[in-house]
Amino acid sequence: MTQTEPEFDMLVRSLCDVEGARHKLDCVPALARDLAGRFELQPLLGRILGHATSLLGCESGSIALVNETSGTYTKKVDIGVGCQEGQTFSLKEGFTGQIVRSRSTLILEAYSSIERGHIPATDPRWNCAVIGVPIRWGEQIIGAFIVFSPDQGRKFNPEEARLAELFASHAAIALANSDLHAQASIREREAAVAAERERAVRDVHETVGRSLAALLLCLDEAEKASRLDGGEQTVTPHLGKARTIAHDALTETRRTVLGMGPAALAGRTLVDAIAGELAWVESMSGTATQLTVIGEARALAPEIEHHAFRIVQEALHNVVTHARAISVRAGLIYDAGTLAVVVEDNGQGFDLAAAHGAQATLPAGCLGLHGMSSRAIHLGGNLHIDTTPGWGTKVRASLPDRAPEPAASGQTHWKILIANDHPLITAGLVRLLSIAEPAIQVTAEVSSAEKLFDALELLRPDVLLVDLDMVYQNATGVLTGIRQLDPRVAIVVLTDNPTAEQVRSARHAGVRGFVNRRASGETIARVLVAAGQGQALVEGEVFDRLMGSPSPESGSGTNAFTAREKEVHDSVVLGMADKQIARELGISVKTIEKHVGSILRKAGVRNRTMLAAMSGGESAPAHPWG
Repeated sequence: MTQTEPEFDMLVRSLCDVEGARHKLDCVPALARDLAGRFELQPLLGRILGHATSLLGCESGSIALVNETSGTYTKKVDIGVGCQEGQTFSLKEGFTGQIVRSRSTLILEAYSSIERGHIPATDPRWNCAVIGVPIRWGEQIIGAFIVFSPDQGRKFNPEEARLAELFASHAAIALANSDLHAQASIREREAAVAAERERAVRDVHETVGRSLAALLLCLDEAEKASRLDGGEQTVTPHLGKARTIAHDALTETRRTVLGMGPAALAGRTLVDAIAGELAWVESMSGTATQLTVIGEARALAPEIEHHAFRIVQEALHNVVTHARAISVRAGLIYDAGTLAVVVEDNGQGFDLAAAHGAQATLPAGCLGLHGMSSRAIHLGGNLHIDTTPGWGTKVRASLPDRAPEPAASGQTHWKILIANDHPLITAGLVRLLSIAEPAIQVTAEVSSAEKLFDALELLRPDVLLVDLDMVYQNATGVLTGIRQLDPRVAIVVLTDNPTAEQVRSARHAGVRGFVNRRASGETIARVLVAAGQGQALVEGEVFDRLMGSPSPESGSGTNAFTAREKEVHDSVVLGMADKQIARELGISVKTIEKHVGSILRKAGVRNRTMLAAMSGGESAPAHPWG
């Protein structure tokens, strides 16, 4: 049985339709792969435009990037049409300018209807239909997506317009993804620079600081000797020792600047180098020393030896400078795959909690202790300090035999996303965190709730630091949305005066910490690291407020005010201006301004409205949580 000619034509058309449908379906996973991970922006936009023209049965189109602030747009990608790719134009001209002005999808029956277009009348597309879609990110137009009809007889329908809008949204995701990854790359470079700066500061502290302390001790001894009857003969040995220390300090400083290891390790084993440091302790302080090696000494990676020696050197320097110890013991413990270094003295000890905060896992108040901690963490190890006033101090660092690979060492960083709509505050936070804690890497900063959700989905940070002011209109909804999007992320809130009810609401929304805007960089870093480790911390000033510190409501908040401040406080609560208060009290306006500043600081509020609200005056708008 043979097929008739019409039946054969129908079969061919059917097969072509199946093939076309298969091709269209193939575009979908290709788009998903394109938008995943990092990419080169221009080639990706070209692929998105290529998929769109193919599915629409067209052959030409373009994508332009729009800068509404400057009133310009740049042709980024062209396919099949010469539209001056790479050139920048005013938004007052071209089809892109018309799209931005209309702020909606446009379908023209002929390109020639555009008053100031860029295609010449001789171009085949001059009388063809064209469709243009604004590329949006939130309320902002960041680009334009344009597709040309292949011939004059072809028009675009609403269904094709919706397909073009879908591809325009893909282009918007690509642009936002590219921007966020660019920010992340910048942050990675900044983190590397900060880590190198921290290493340099740490090394200079341990070489120059240690040597200067030793010089001062020698000069003190020389001064004491000069008061005795021995004269020059008793002073000369001390001056000779000081000269030797200064010479060694110069050598160590030069090696540090050049990135070389300590001179004490040059051509010597780690055991010999530490024995030399113990001899230095004896000569400087008269402290009895002992070196113990447990296990079979073995060759270690140079980086491990370098940091192990620096940890011991810093601990011994602290013994000489602060401990007033009679004896000190140093130990090297070689275990399977690990090296432990221990320095223990019987000196005066100190209160670690008082010095660095009871919750501190990484002591940051003292550069020396912080340097030892960061060295151990950098290698994937840990540092423990056990000390009690009057009972001495024990420092123990556990280090791996081999330095971690770059990819593994990167895992020790806590990836932080900052959400704050004040650029100056955000820049300050980034700077403070880079100085205070090398284990923190700020991956991006966002300035709106919408961008926050996009950044969370793309970057997946360990900790989110969000300013309560930015989301105050719907804080509970935003925080709950964050938790639903990424249940793993630890949320820390930046605010000044949360109430107990707000803290309870935040806890239900998954918040793991509160930080006061006046907190130091070390305190903020400590709360963020604790949150990343699954702990919940509240910064000290916020905690004191929640636990019942004097408050204006209870009538005891004015106890910290002076008599004059109480007078000014009462006038401010009544709504009087500074000039009125100055006339009433008979003092200058400048003095009133100083008193008001002191009152706001002691009351823990930021402005007069909050002070009045807390004192029972006119209520100030609070930050709702729901």
